[in-house]
Amino acid sequence: MYFLFFSVLNNSPWRNITWSQQAKEALMDMVRSFKPSVKSVSEARVLLLGPVGAGKSSFISSVQSVFSGRVLNRAMVGSSTFTSFTKKLQSFNIRYSREAATSSSGLVLCDVMGIGDGDITGLTLHDVQCIIKGHVPDGHRFNPEEPIGSETAGFIKKPSLKEQIHCVVFVIDASKLNSYPKGVSRAFQQLRDLISTLGVHQVALLTHVDEVCKETAQDVTQVYKSQIVQQLMVKAGALLGMAMSYIVPVKNYSSQLDLDEHTDILLLKAVDHILQYAGLYFQDNAEQNKFNLGL
Repeated sequence: MYFLFFSVLNNSPWRNITWSQQAKEALMDMVRSFKPSVKSVSEARVLLLGPVGAGKSSFISSVQSVFSGRVLNRAMVGSSTFTSFTKKLQSFNIRYSREAATSSSGLVLCDVMGIGDGDITGLTLHDVQCIIKGHVPDGHRFNPEEPIGSETAGFIKKPSLKEQIHCVVFVIDASKLNSYPKGVSRAFQQLRDLISTLGVHQVALLTHVDEVCKETAQDVTQVYKSQIVQQLMVKAGALLGMAMSYIVPVKNYSSQLDLDEHTDILLLKAVDHILQYAGLYFQDNAEQNKFNLGL
């Protein structure tokens, strides 16, 4: 972990957020109560995409931790710069405990191998298209030499809306943002164009903000006052070709053994952000279905 010690804080935050236990509980209730507006779908399937080590798996573990009440670290979450520990499509329903019982929320986070700066080095455009359209079965192991097709084991030929991806989240590492190769930017632009043609909304997470700003590392409530984080948010937007309003900063749980209320709130705000755009997808499809039926 390293810090930029010349970090400067603004006098007032550039985004407003309430850092209280009441705010945390309200956000948790929002996630628990979320339901897609399309009756045939019970869960929003959200796909996380990003370079190797950007924090996709750690974000899923961190969100699971918030609702479990203790820090959880899923197996095979790594920090290698060169290889992805996640080789297959894995779906994780966000579960929560209430009245001594465990219930499932309406949110499923989907993890896949990291994208590279070319088709050989990571997840391909073809892979992503097949995942979003719902053709890829959970647990499928990706192999650049064996493109997904109708002969793929478990291939879903006619996926329903509930098997498709309803929102895509790009995950960018704030501590590596200035060192990503040009190929990564090109890969992002190609992905953004493809996903847009599929009619799926896209947002982004800027992870590891505590590694680029010492004030945020010491007190996460300073994140929206940090000029460093604000500048990196702008750079992330330029890298993705995405307005900054679609991007939110997060701090994942990594070395911590105990939950922190303010870290939880930042994570929950990210989930709230994601669900807003997943909800828009269902609204779009509900309206399209009415149009097709002549209602």
